[in-house]
Amino acid sequence: MTRNPISQLASIGEEVLGKASQNPTAARVIGGAMQLKDRVDDLSKRVRGLEAMEQRIAALEERVDELDKAKRKTPAAKKTDEKAES
Repeated sequence: MTRNPISQLASIGEEVLGKASQNPTAARVIGGAMQLKDRVDDLSKRVRGLEAMEQRIAALEERVDELDKAKRKTPAAKKTDEKAES
């Protein structure tokens, strides 16, 4: 039976992974890589959350600026001194 190069590579890859899983050092490296992948996934989720929060903060800052500008345009009401009236 003739095998194509792709199936030969797949077979070799399976053998290498099988041998690596039996090696304690390789198992630790693979475990560390898996933990790193999980941590990167978690960080990427947090970053997406931060981006949304930054957008909300920017919108709120714009609203505050608009309110501040509107407040400056409105003349302040003059307060009368109660002692002057008495």
